[in-house]
Amino acid sequence: MKILALDTTSGACSAALLCDGQVSERFVRAERDHTRRLLPMVDEVLAEAGLVLGQLDALAVSRGPGSFTGLRIAISCTQGLAFAADKPVIPVSSLAALAAGARRAHPQWQASPIVAMLDARMQQVYWGIYGAAAPNDSLVPEAVQNPAQVLQTLQSADLPRPLYGAGPGWHYFSAAAAPAEFAEAPVAATDLEVPIRAREIAELALPLWERGATVSAEELEPLYLRNEVTWQKRQKIRSK
Repeated sequence: MKILALDTTSGACSAALLCDGQVSERFVRAERDHTRRLLPMVDEVLAEAGLVLGQLDALAVSRGPGSFTGLRIAISCTQGLAFAADKPVIPVSSLAALAAGARRAHPQWQASPIVAMLDARMQQVYWGIYGAAAPNDSLVPEAVQNPAQVLQTLQSADLPRPLYGAGPGWHYFSAAAAPAEFAEAPVAATDLEVPIRAREIAELALPLWERGATVSAEELEPLYLRNEVTWQKRQKIRSK
């Protein structure tokens, strides 16, 4: 199985190739220049494996949620490559990829649910909870909410314990930034620095491929969750 995965969801840019169970990756933390960096990364991972685009089985990409600009870069690039090679696309949740990256960084978290959280701005977060048994599927619906709403769900939902937190959205719950009651979030530990990486997207794409969760390049759409804001941005771009 050969899957090429791309990600530019947040402050990083990466491309990875899953080839017969082995993953090779190019990754860089960069707030800008994602458009310039991404295609050379694709060329490098393909060349390293001695493959060309047409030999892939599928492409995978982070479908969101995440920043409007970041998602658009990776998805546009994936669409172009999928069109050129006539290959299907496997959309992967960026929050699921974040949780999977946290498990790789913290082996002691392996058996526990991970609360993945991205900063959605405007005092809100994108978030979901991912267990080890079904790492693509959130235990609660992925949502964009304010921290108080997240805290209420975490405190009231019947979830396995301990929980761990991953992603920059957790800064709203830090002692320096949050009201005192947010410190009561029922997580054993958090990692705000763990990034979303294409290698996790490639690995998560494999079980999705096996369940037939693919789309054509034409059907590929980002998931923003905050649809009203996204629509306004799209309208501004189209009017230019």
